[in-house]
Amino acid sequence: MKFPRTIQLDGSDSQVYERSALPGEWAVPGSFAFLEMDPGEMTSKQRQAFGHGFLGTESFGWSTLVEVAEIDAAEYDAVVQRLAHHFVDHCGAPNLDAASPLANEEATFAASICDHQLHTLLALERESNEDGIAERFKVVQLPSAAGHEDVKLWTLVDDE
Repeated sequence: MKFPRTIQLDGSDSQVYERSALPGEWAVPGSFAFLEMDPGEMTSKQRQAFGHGFLGTESFGWSTLVEVAEIDAAEYDAVVQRLAHHFVDHCGAPNLDAASPLANEEATFAASICDHQLHTLLALERESNEDGIAERFKVVQLPSAAGHEDVKLWTLVDDE
């Protein structure tokens, strides 16, 4: 089965998000994290996560990009379990029995966006509208001769 996995082409995620995901974590879109938030009251880093972040399922940090990767059944089950525990510990689910179906639904949706070749990079655009939260997933095209490790989106410069 294919599933999104976080990837970092540079160190920018650690600068734009309150918590950045670790490279190589399994990820979900994570829009559920914003259901109770008012976009007008978000900090700039929360707005970045809302607008463009995938949620890592180990650190529960954010990643701008994911790659389509192969996940085995045991890893997939672990993702669902971590999500269920997160829903209980941080999202108000009353218990794991109530959280598990929702966690499975989130993981199933994450897998559904991976209808691409392995190693395809995906980006997310998320916005709030009158119907709730709208998501758009985009394939990121790299220069044909470049591998992920050869691409720099931008360079971070210290202000000091």
